[in-house]
Amino acid sequence: MTTLEKLAATIEARKSADPSSSWTAKLLSKGPEKCAEKFGEEAVEAIIEAVKGDRNALTAEAADTLYHLLVMLTACDVSLADVIAELERREGVSGIDEKATRQA
Repeated sequence: MTTLEKLAATIEARKSADPSSSWTAKLLSKGPEKCAEKFGEEAVEAIIEAVKGDRNALTAEAADTLYHLLVMLTACDVSLADVIAELERREGVSGIDEKATRQA
């Protein structure tokens, strides 16, 4: 099991945890909209660090972004396995070709 898979499993387990005992449970209790908002905030922070060229700060913000992406996915009942399956489906397909199939 990869680190990302372990994190996704932990986040999934927090769905039933007491929001006063877990930051993840607290986020999940606020619903998909709040989880999406937090993901967006973290993504913007990662973008800022990428533009600034601060490798260490970008690494930290990227970790925060991945965490909040997994929380948002969990809040929307989309699993990491679902996302990985989609990536595997796209493997070996030109990004241009793949995007064209979504627009059709």
